[in-house]
Amino acid sequence: MHLIALHENGSNNPLGVSSNTDRIYFHPYYSFKDLVGVFAFFLVLGYFVFFIPNMLGHPSNYTPANPMITPNSIVPELYFLPFYAILRAIPSKLGGVVAMFSAILILLFLPILDTFRGRSSAFSPLRRVFFWLFVTNFLILLWVGGQHVEEPYITLCQLGTAFYFAYFLIFIPLIGYIENLLFDLAPK
Repeated sequence: MHLIALHENGSNNPLGVSSNTDRIYFHPYYSFKDLVGVFAFFLVLGYFVFFIPNMLGHPSNYTPANPMITPNSIVPELYFLPFYAILRAIPSKLGGVVAMFSAILILLFLPILDTFRGRSSAFSPLRRVFFWLFVTNFLILLWVGGQHVEEPYITLCQLGTAFYFAYFLIFIPLIGYIENLLFDLAPK
């Protein structure tokens, strides 16, 4: 699908400016560049798989299972922790599951929710500030998802979840509207 979109629409530069005159062919330039990236990925993956396979594992995986003892806290893998924090933020079980899956599915609606006419964030400082606030919030959700279910962490989960959804449903459309308005009002 990426190659079809690249063939139909073409690629763009970081400024989002279209330059139809300065085009280079996809093959051999980009195909060899992508091939180098694939080989680098497999080199790193092969190093982890063949030389240090237990590096990313959790130490509790080596504890023998005992069906008579419930673990103190069940913590998912690192990449699931922000979504686990969103799951725990809502007291209702069904509501937590719906919120967790909505946190992933909301990314599909991002092209519809983004009202900004530009293709780049190079000329939109407000968008960049809120993006880094979102990254910070995501890292806080990642940290809180690995903590015990206690009071300060529950409140942080709820605030982080509220900001997560507010970023996509409120801030992205509002920032796009504000920046479009500022671009229209700018002297030309």
